[in-house]
Amino acid sequence: MAMMGRMSRDSSARTALIVIDVQRAFDQWEAAGRRRNNPQAVARIVDLLDTFRSRHVPVFHIRHEGTRPGSSFLPGGSGYPVKDEAREIEGEPVIVKRVNSAFIGTDLEDRLRAANIRTLVICGATTNHCVETTTRMAGNLGFDACLVRDATWTFDRLGPDGDAHSAEDIHAMSLANLNGEFARIVSTSEAIAELSEGKALSH
Repeated sequence: MAMMGRMSRDSSARTALIVIDVQRAFDQWEAAGRRRNNPQAVARIVDLLDTFRSRHVPVFHIRHEGTRPGSSFLPGGSGYPVKDEAREIEGEPVIVKRVNSAFIGTDLEDRLRAANIRTLVICGATTNHCVETTTRMAGNLGFDACLVRDATWTFDRLGPDGDAHSAEDIHAMSLANLNGEFARIVSTSEAIAELSEGKALSH
């Protein structure tokens, strides 16, 4: 079991913000009646983007491209574009994935290794799907992963036996599964405070 420490202050170790699937499809799900948790998650993602950009820390945007007919994330569909408030700016790479993990079928790992990035601050949607899968792989690949608990969200879901599970419970269980073994769970304020303390990370 790999326990994560505070963000490293070693100037040779860099940090990056990974923003996963902040796409309009999730707004459409919510408008159609699907219930979610963390209604302020996108606002917290904006806080992270503002802080990381102000300190010139790398930001990587992950976008999901659906492959199944009827997917909310099909290219060209109304659900595929990223929400305006989380849109990339010039110089920030957009990496398109077609499965849950941002590391499968993409060059994300190669980009991170080439930039000597070791700490990943992860946010986005949804907690128990693409965020959790990407965070697990980040830990397995040897990155110091920090998952930002209030900058990710999920939806209510039925289990295989028809049991109803709330978004809050699913979110909490994902965090519990990841904590300590694959990642360290932090809040937006904690991630921002640690980045401010470790200014050498961005150099």
